[in-house]
Amino acid sequence: MFAIIRTGGKQYRVTPDMVLKVEKLDVEAGSTVTFSEILAVDGKIGIPTVAGASVKATVIAQDRLKKVIIFKKRRRQNSRRKNGHRQPVTVLRITEINAA
Repeated sequence: MFAIIRTGGKQYRVTPDMVLKVEKLDVEAGSTVTFSEILAVDGKIGIPTVAGASVKATVIAQDRLKKVIIFKKRRRQNSRRKNGHRQPVTVLRITEINAA
């Protein structure tokens, strides 16, 4: 059984007991999150979402991804700028998929 959920402006294909990193959610580690924007469940495609379907997940941790280096250089002007960025993410474990 699988579902396609939408969170943080992105779409994810999830299955039970799957570990997933999504855009940062405002929840604490150990709590439960319910997603109601389900785009598809086992071949049943919603228009735009599947009515009554939900996916439950447990928050494992609040984490950050690897550093991305942003380097800007203008040629022949001795102008350089180096910045780094670490995107915050929430690590989830999918516990239940309810197809309704």
